[in-house]
Amino acid sequence: MREPVRDIDRLRHIGECIDHINDYLRGKTFEEMKADNMCFHAVVYNLMVLGEAANLLTKEFRSEHPDVPWRDIVDMRNLLIHGYIVTNPTFVWETYRNDLPTLKRQVEQYMEELSNGEQE
Repeated sequence: MREPVRDIDRLRHIGECIDHINDYLRGKTFEEMKADNMCFHAVVYNLMVLGEAANLLTKEFRSEHPDVPWRDIVDMRNLLIHGYIVTNPTFVWETYRNDLPTLKRQVEQYMEELSNGEQE
């Protein structure tokens, strides 16, 4: 039987998605992102995966870390998947610029905390 995915693994997935988005958008302007269809869709895909990973974190973990707007992250994932026809590039860009840097720092901190807890 396979070991279930743990919170630290979900956090790693979130961090990887943020890294991919940063790689795709590094050096690009908003207009360049909008004009590059493949880049835009790659960013949206990673935001969806990030939201799914956040959704799959245990309820205990999310409640122990209320400083992250987990519900908003999951809601964004739902909007991107179910409202794909109206995905707003401005909303995606603002998430990249305003929210992902903080989330990346938080995820790294939580992974370190969980790793240290497992080593005790």
